Amino acid sequence: MKLGIVGAGKIVGDLLSFIGEIPGISLQAICSRPGHREKLLALQNEYRISRIYSDYSEMLLNEEVDTVYIGLPNHLHHSYAKAALLRGKHVICEKPFTSNLTEFLELKELARLKKRVLAEAISNQYLKNVAAMKDFLPKLGEIKIVECNYSQYSSRYEAFQAGESLPAFSPGMSGGALMDINLYNIHLVVGFFGSPWKVEYYANMERGIDTSGILMLDYGDFKCVCIGSKDSTAPSNMNIQGNKGYIRMPSPANVCDYFEYSPNKAAPIRVDHKDHPHRMFDEFVEFERMIREQDLDKANEMLEHSGRVMSVVEQAKQSAKLVFGSDVH
Repeated sequence: MKLGIVGAGKIVGDLLSFIGEIPGISLQAICSRPGHREKLLALQNEYRISRIYSDYSEMLLNEEVDTVYIGLPNHLHHSYAKAALLRGKHVICEKPFTSNLTEFLELKELARLKKRVLAEAISNQYLKNVAAMKDFLPKLGEIKIVECNYSQYSSRYEAFQAGESLPAFSPGMSGGALMDINLYNIHLVVGFFGSPWKVEYYANMERGIDTSGILMLDYGDFKCVCIGSKDSTAPSNMNIQGNKGYIRMPSPANVCDYFEYSPNKAAPIRVDHKDHPHRMFDEFVEFERMIREQDLDKANEMLEHSGRVMSVVEQAKQSAKLVFGSDVH
């Protein structure tokens, strides 16, 4: 994988902190707006990145870049991914994939036509502990209740309350709790159980954006609640309750340090299969493999999953009548 990175924010710093440990990935380029040139030069020197760019279209002309990683604000994901696919690049796009389902479906079809890997960077779908948790689900018997809570007081919340316009709390930039923090919960639940048959979102709204909310997913035989909050905090966790036992994951939905399986009337069994401390490591190992082997079948399987998640998000926004940009999605 000859990687070109777009963005210079915190998530890109996370990526650069471990990407050098994955054989087969070379850092060919990084791009951000002209005002970030000094920061890009520092990143280039620290991580031995071949080229820096302030013009995205110029980076896309670089034949040494075969894959583009998009670590930009949510509302830019679609246009940047589309431009890269049109230039014949593979694309790894940060979550949420796009602002709405229509944009996602356009990118999916373009990737099919171009025969390129298009993948959403969503850590929990690649973690070894999450895969192990899925294997334990049959031991729980009939699933009855699923509960996810990812609540983290945003460092930007007070500035937002003071009147600042910030991407994380901007409807026009596809911000808010549902599109950010609660999305990890949705990925976990949909990854385990598929699409629900009913979706309802109850949002706490401030200045036109959901700063926190409760997402109700009805699976018929069992019910699920997903809580996401950027305006308050609490211990984050996931509980899956069946009539023969339960699973408890005492961590946010973007990581899974370990989980406990508890059969009825028995002591909990701790399970931990992770072999790298960074939550993003496993997904990029798999992205490198998919691109190296041109494994479009696996890429398409993950796109189907992302599509189901985007459909849940769409239904949630319709339920709460959330307005993002110029449309109600």
